[in-house]
Amino acid sequence: MNGFIPDCYSKFADQKIEGKPSRSFPIFITDAPDNAKTLAVYFRDFDSVPVCGFTWIHWLAANLSVQDVPANISHSNNNFDFVQGNNSNISKFLGENAGPVEGYTGPMPPDKTHYYTLTVYALDTKLDLKEGYWLNDFLRKMEGHVIDSATISVPSRAE
Repeated sequence: MNGFIPDCYSKFADQKIEGKPSRSFPIFITDAPDNAKTLAVYFRDFDSVPVCGFTWIHWLAANLSVQDVPANISHSNNNFDFVQGNNSNISKFLGENAGPVEGYTGPMPPDKTHYYTLTVYALDTKLDLKEGYWLNDFLRKMEGHVIDSATISVPSRAE
């Protein structure tokens, strides 16, 4: 691993949808506030700006009621009740068949190692969001409901 996102969750993954990595990584949460009702996840790539002109959204998930989010929760048939938003594959600039537009789409740095930012939010409520929501709706619905959050940055290799 060498400090990088493991290959099974990124560019070199075997599990893909329309050519894009689709196996979401596990998240192990420690010290979540006792009064947290749900968790939300925002996974993005700021290093994408010089490549495509905007911060790439890799995953938006809300209303997670577990503290240990299992691998592959995004695209597997499971018994977890949560909602996922649109990722950047939905961009009109990518054309048709750009990859899955809802849920997790893994890192695929085209030019060099990119550093990906994961933020997990502990919320005091379940957010009123439907599958396929947009980032702006996600951020607005969280306003006033974030009890705590944690952010990490982790690299993914290009080669």
